Amino acid sequence: MPIIGSPEQYTENDLYVTLENIYDRRLYLKCEGFNFTGSIKLKAAAEMVETAEREGLIGPDSILVESSSGNLGVALAMLATGRGYSFLCVTDARCTPANRRLIEAFGGVVHVVTEPDPDGGYLGARIAHVRRLCAGNPRYVWLDQYSNPGNWIAHYRHTAPGIAARFPDLDVLFVGAGTTGTLMGCARFFRRNQPRTRVVAVDAVGSVTFSGAKPGPRMIPGIGTTVRPALLDEDWVDDVVHVAERDAIEACHRMAAHGFLFGGSTGAVVSGALRWLAEHAPRPETAAVVIAPELGERYLGTVYRPDWVRDTYEDGKTDLSNASFG
Repeated sequence: MPIIGSPEQYTENDLYVTLENIYDRRLYLKCEGFNFTGSIKLKAAAEMVETAEREGLIGPDSILVESSSGNLGVALAMLATGRGYSFLCVTDARCTPANRRLIEAFGGVVHVVTEPDPDGGYLGARIAHVRRLCAGNPRYVWLDQYSNPGNWIAHYRHTAPGIAARFPDLDVLFVGAGTTGTLMGCARFFRRNQPRTRVVAVDAVGSVTFSGAKPGPRMIPGIGTTVRPALLDEDWVDDVVHVAERDAIEACHRMAAHGFLFGGSTGAVVSGALRWLAEHAPRPETAAVVIAPELGERYLGTVYRPDWVRDTYEDGKTDLSNASFG
């Protein structure tokens, strides 16, 4: 067991959950939620902060600022307090209360954008708010997860090689698309080092990340965008699946009924992976991995709360028959 002196020195890279007994598919979840920030975003946050420090972009009175739907904000808040920096997170109403409280517990400040940008939605409004802050005070340092190469380099160096070592004969890897940092790092690694493995992006219905997608309302944070990420290069991606939020919720509740509580973005990627496998790889021996970026505790007030689900998805099509609310 490792002994560490700072939280970012530990990230869980070896834990996988098999979904064979739930979905009767050879589908494995790479669980990224067991570090001290509770999500995969710790890897990207550490890479971006350490690079900025090496390049002299951060000074002792710097205020780190970032637009985040929650998880990266938590990771940056933790790293900032450990290094003696201030941190300000710009988010919107979809950020879970748990993530806001965690950012504040680490000493960070949270600004909540309440009005979407007419063209760029809440993400566009968040980015505009960050730019105004930086223009008004030179102490602000924006790491910009949407264009910072450290976001994908972290997964090229750590996430993807770990998967390849554990599954040398992997047929397909499914990655949720938010900022696309995880997606781009993994796609580049596998194309260059294990090209037989296909990398499939899973996005939310209503996200405009990929070409031809139409914008629409989305309530689950962590997957999808209203502004196409600068990091994205679609040439590295083998295929894309779009998942409706009610399908993501159904997957979350089905896994919870078997004792596994994962976040909404994980539910989306699992749902998309199952649909893609049914259409393109019906052989049960096909080996597939889903990256599960977080656990589900921070979604107890939304995805796992029956009244929130009913109020949010009024069409009555969300099937919660597998849910267990105790």
